[in-house]
This record gives sequence, structure tokens and C-alpha cells, in this order.
Amino acid sequence: MFRVTRQIEFCYGHRLLNYAGKCRHLHGHNGLAVVTLEGPELDDRGMLVDFGEIKKTLQRWIDDELDHNMILHRDDPLLPILQERGERVFVTETNPTAENIARLIFEQGKSAGLPIVEVVLWETPNCFATYTGGL
Repeated sequence: MFRVTRQIEFCYGHRLLNYAGKCRHLHGHNGLAVVTLEGPELDDRGMLVDFGEIKKTLQRWIDDELDHNMILHRDDPLLPILQERGERVFVTETNPTAENIARLIFEQGKSAGLPIVEVVLWETPNCFATYTGGL
């Protein structure tokens, strides 16, 4: 089995609903998505996936949709106010926790046709969440 990994840095803001801690307030992170792809065979170039292809598909999507953006749940009461003022907001169906953002990136990679097997999202230098798909 072969594996390749690409790190993608991006900045984002969010807040958590139904949460009593500090993260219930709007705040931001310098995130790092560590994206791992896996497969049993290499192509005729000797590659699992060209790193440039990961950049062209998944990193571009992160840059366009998540970087320097507020990531908010669709039921967040601040959402209409921010949208009305023309602020960038990425709307999610789930609470925008590190776990759910890792899953969001994973699913976007899968939908782009990448053989993605894991996304580790570093929210801070000491805290990360991992999503591997599966059940």
C-alpha cells in the first residue's frame, strides 16, 4: 500500500452552538489540514497521486471556501446578520467543530475523486481532530 500526505494551511473563524465554554464566542484559528491518500498501485509515472493534483483540487477548494471565512452552523443566529453585511460565511449542517471540519475536508476530497483515507485537522499547535471515513 502506498500513501502520500499533503499539509494545507488555512485561517478560519467559527463558534460552537450548544457549548458552554469559550468556543461559544466567535473566534479564529490558524488551521492545518494534514490530508493522507492511499492506494495499492502507482500510475505509469510512479505516483499514487501527483501532489499538484491535490493542490489543484482540494487545496484550491479549501482556499476558496474555508480560508479567511467564518464557518457557522445553519441555525446560528448570527448567520443572517453576517450574510446581510456581506461577510464571508461557509454554512454547515453540523456544529463546526474540528471533528466536523475534518470530515468536511475528507468528504470534499472524496467527491473530487481523490483516494483520501484520513484528514487530521490541527486547530491549535496542541489540539487536533482526525476523520478517517468508514461507518
